[in-house]
Amino acid sequence: MSRQFVYQDDELIEKPFNWKQIGRLFAFAKPYQTSITRVVFVMTVFGMMSRLAIPFLMSMAIDRAIHPEDGKGSVSLLVTLVVIMLAMYGMRWWAQRYTIQQTNEIGQKVIFDLRAALFKHIQSLSFRFFDKRPAGSVLVRVTNDVNSLQDMFTNGVINSAIDIVQLVGITIILLVMEPKLGIAIMITVPVMFLVSSALRKKIRMAWQVVRIKQSRINAHLNESIQGIRVTQAFAQEKENIGFFDRMNTSNIRSWNLASALNQLFGPVIEITSAIGTLILLLYGTYLIQSGVMTVGVLVAFITYVGSFWEPITRLGNMYSQLLISMSSAERIFEFMDEKPAVPEKEKAGKLPELRGDVRLENVTFGYEKDRPALKGIDLDIKAGLSVALVGHTGSGKSTIVNLLCRFYDTVEGRVLLDGIDVRDVTIESLRSQIGIVLQDTFIFSGSIRDNIRYGRPGASDADVEAAARSVRAHDFIADLPNGYDTEVEERGNALSVGQRQLLSFARALLANPRILVLDEATASIDTETELRIQEALATLLQGRTSFIVAHRLSTIRHADRIVVLDHGEIVDQGNHEELMKRPGHYRNLVDAQYRFLSA
Repeated sequence: MSRQFVYQDDELIEKPFNWKQIGRLFAFAKPYQTSITRVVFVMTVFGMMSRLAIPFLMSMAIDRAIHPEDGKGSVSLLVTLVVIMLAMYGMRWWAQRYTIQQTNEIGQKVIFDLRAALFKHIQSLSFRFFDKRPAGSVLVRVTNDVNSLQDMFTNGVINSAIDIVQLVGITIILLVMEPKLGIAIMITVPVMFLVSSALRKKIRMAWQVVRIKQSRINAHLNESIQGIRVTQAFAQEKENIGFFDRMNTSNIRSWNLASALNQLFGPVIEITSAIGTLILLLYGTYLIQSGVMTVGVLVAFITYVGSFWEPITRLGNMYSQLLISMSSAERIFEFMDEKPAVPEKEKAGKLPELRGDVRLENVTFGYEKDRPALKGIDLDIKAGLSVALVGHTGSGKSTIVNLLCRFYDTVEGRVLLDGIDVRDVTIESLRSQIGIVLQDTFIFSGSIRDNIRYGRPGASDADVEAAARSVRAHDFIADLPNGYDTEVEERGNALSVGQRQLLSFARALLANPRILVLDEATASIDTETELRIQEALATLLQGRTSFIVAHRLSTIRHADRIVVLDHGEIVDQGNHEELMKRPGHYRNLVDAQYRFLSA
C-alpha cells in the first residue's frame, strides 16, 4: 500500500528574498531596543576599541621599543605598552562576557514574544483553518520554525551590528595606515559577495524544503500517536514504520543538501581570506623593502587583516543563518497573515444575557463551493424549548449547530439569537452563553476538577461538585484515587468513554449556558449510563433552549420539537407523536431503528 501526505502548506513559497519579512521579524526586538543599544555601546566602546587598539600598540612596541630606527630600544616603553595591552585584553574580556549574557537574555525574550504572538493568533483562527491542516503541521510552526530563529536573535542580531561597526573601523584604519596596501586587500571582498549572492536563492529554497519535510513528519507523528489503537488493531505496525522511514529518509536527504549548500559560505570566505593574506605578504614585503612601510606597521596590518576577516566570516555565517531563518519566517508569517474565516466586526457589541429565542432565516451554507450542506433553512425556536435534529449522516444536523455557535458563517441568510444577528456581537460573548457537548469528548491533561471547571474558571469547588452530582458523575469521581484532584492523562485515556462523556456534561452545565447543544452526546454511552443522564437532563434542560443532535430514539422522543433534515433541507418537524402519525422520513427512521433493535 502506498501512502502520501499532501497538505495545503506543503508548497515552496516561490518569492524573492523579502527584506520586509525580515523587518517584521526584527520588529519583535523593538521593545528591547534600549537594551540592544546599551549592549552595542558597551561592546563598541570597551570591546571593539580595545581590539582595534592592540595591533596599533603592537606596532609601536616593535617600531619604537624593540627595533626603532635609531637602534636604541626602550624597556620602560615596552613594559608600559605591555601593561596597556593587558588592560585592553581585560576590558575586551569583560565586554564580551557582558555581551554574551545580555544577548542571550534579549534573544530569549524575543523568541518568547514571537511564539506567544503566533499561538495567540492561531487561537483566534476559525474552524476552516484547522479543517485544512493536520495538528502536526500547525505544531511545527510554533515549535521548530520558531526555534530555528533562536540562534539569530540570541547570537546574530546584536553581534552583527557590532561586527559591522568593527569592520568599518578596521577598514578605515587599514586605509589610513597604508592606503595602497589597504585597497589591494579590499579587491577580494566584492568577489566574495558575488559568489555568495549566487548561492543565496538555492540555500533559501533548500531550507524551505527541509521545513516542509519536517512539517510532514510532525503531522505523521501526531496522526500515528492518535491512531495507535487502530494501527495495532489492524496489525499495520510494519507498514507504518516503513512509511515513517521513507519520510525520515527524504527529510535527511533534504537536510544534507541544504546543509551542504550552506557550508559553501565557509570555503568561499576562507579562499578569499587566503588570497587577501597572500596579497598582504607579497605587497607588504615589497613596501618594506622600498622603505615605504615599517615592520611594525606590517605586523599591525597582519593582525588587523585577521580581525578584518573574522567579522566577515561571522557576517557570512549570519547571512547563512538569515537564509535559514527566512524560510522559517515565511512559514510563520504565512500563519500570522491568515485571517479568521469568521471575522469579528470592529464595533461588535457584547451579547446581552439571552432569553434563548433562536431563529434561522433562509440559511444557506457549504463547507466547499458548489456543495451546499444547508439549503434555505427557516427555523424559529422559542426560548426554553428542546429541539431534536434528526436525519441521515450528512443531512446537515451538526452544521446547524456549527452556525449557531458561529464556528462558521452563513453563505446566505441569518442566524438570530433573541432577534440579534450573531455576526453583530463579539464571539466571546456569544459562545459564553452557549454550552456544547460533543460525541468526541476532549479531556485536557490536569485534574478532574480542572476539566469540569474549564468552561467557568472562577467556579468554586462546591459548584464543581454540584454540577458533577447533577449529571450523575460524582459517584465514579469519588471512587478515583484522589477524587476530584485525580490527575488524568491527555484526552483522558485512563477513563472510560462513558466517564469522559459525563465529565463533558458536567463541564457544559457548570458554565450555565442559556443555550445547550448536545451533538451526538449520548452516542458512546451505554444504556445504563444513558438512563441516569436522561433523569438529569429532564431537570437540567428546563428553562434552557436546547438542541439535541442524536440518532437514538430514547434521546429525542421527549423533545418539544423534532426537526427532520434530509440533504440540507427541513423535510418535516413536530413532536414525536405528531410525526409518528404521518408517513415520512421520521417514521421511516424510527421503524428502521426498531427493526435493528429487534433483529
